[in-house]
Amino acid sequence: MPSPFPGMDPYLEEPTLWPDVHHELISAIRAALKQQLRPRYSVRIEERVYVSGPADPGRRVVAPDLYLVRRPPGPRRSKSGGAGAVGVTEPIIAVTLIDEEIREPYLQVIDASDRGVVTVIEVLSPTNKVAGADGLESFLEKRDQIMKSSTHWVEIDLLRSGVSPILPVIVPEHEYLVHVSAVDQRPRGMLWPIRLSQPLPVIRIPLRPKDGDTPLDLQAVLDTAYDRAGYDTELDYTKEPIPRLGKKWKGWADRLLREKGLRPPAATG
Repeated sequence: MPSPFPGMDPYLEEPTLWPDVHHELISAIRAALKQQLRPRYSVRIEERVYVSGPADPGRRVVAPDLYLVRRPPGPRRSKSGGAGAVGVTEPIIAVTLIDEEIREPYLQVIDASDRGVVTVIEVLSPTNKVAGADGLESFLEKRDQIMKSSTHWVEIDLLRSGVSPILPVIVPEHEYLVHVSAVDQRPRGMLWPIRLSQPLPVIRIPLRPKDGDTPLDLQAVLDTAYDRAGYDTELDYTKEPIPRLGKKWKGWADRLLREKGLRPPAATG
């Protein structure tokens, strides 16, 4: 069963589900590109690694700072005494977060003839969109490194919440955004501002000059990922998505889901 939404499905943005969605998108993009580019190019999944410390504000989109687990086994002690006696404080077992190595997958398009990296493709994660987060700093460092190199850059942002790490330009209203920076066009780049009601676009992935570019149908990629993972069996469209939709889109989504039979019909009379 396909997603009921014409473009990006906001229910896929739920923080606990997104890591799985992210992996499915990366794998679907790789499969789509390999089919078009072999044997001239290969497409590899790589990992960007950074260390997230306890003070990292990006932790809040992954897990709370402290988990209350349970009280230790055994009898509780109490301090005997008369009226007004105070009970002894009992310990609890908790798990605290320490420095953690975070691995975020991304894609490299590699020239098969010289093994040079031609294009880097990043699909953003929630930790890449939290102001002051280690994940955002890692992402921006990677982008800056690529922008100063002879490698093309593609970033795909399918998350509504958080800050936008896009370069400081004026962009029309959007919920989602794609940025492609081809080496021979810098500092200019191509932006696709995408509304919730729009299908995801077909973008152009730049390659070596003699090969031009190749199309990547992001809607087909999303549909493949959604179907392959069977997200229709996991998502409850009777509830509001997380993050919640703003007032502008809440009514639109409600009508759409009712028309698709995924919510009860609106009351009449």
